[in-house]
Amino acid sequence: MFQLHIGDTPCTLSVRDYKLLACKTEKFSGSDIQVVVRDALMQPIRKVQTATHFKTVTRTLAGEPPTVQHGWTPCSPGDPQAVEKTWMDLDGDELIEPELTIRDFVKTVKHSRPTVSEDDVTKHTQFTADFGQEG
Repeated sequence: MFQLHIGDTPCTLSVRDYKLLACKTEKFSGSDIQVVVRDALMQPIRKVQTATHFKTVTRTLAGEPPTVQHGWTPCSPGDPQAVEKTWMDLDGDELIEPELTIRDFVKTVKHSRPTVSEDDVTKHTQFTADFGQEG
């Protein structure tokens, strides 16, 4: 479900990361996961908006033919290539938004709660036992 909602947004998540997210969101409904992904997708934008330092980077985007981007991305003030500036100092085509990472999701999941309760699961299981089909 995470991959479905992320779509073609550039991200660095691996199969292992998706499994970790599945474990951390065990009681989450499909709608809950959609909300988590939507919030995680905003994390790179928040990084850009709150950054006080940027560095120049080059990134190759997949495609036919691959596209090479040159521009500025947020970094920590301690980065050796850091230049003090804000996103307002950059032209729109100079900004390279950070890729989505597992840290973005973990941060979002920590502040999210599932809407499905243990009682809901119990009721569903009982309903299925009473009225549902058995394999």
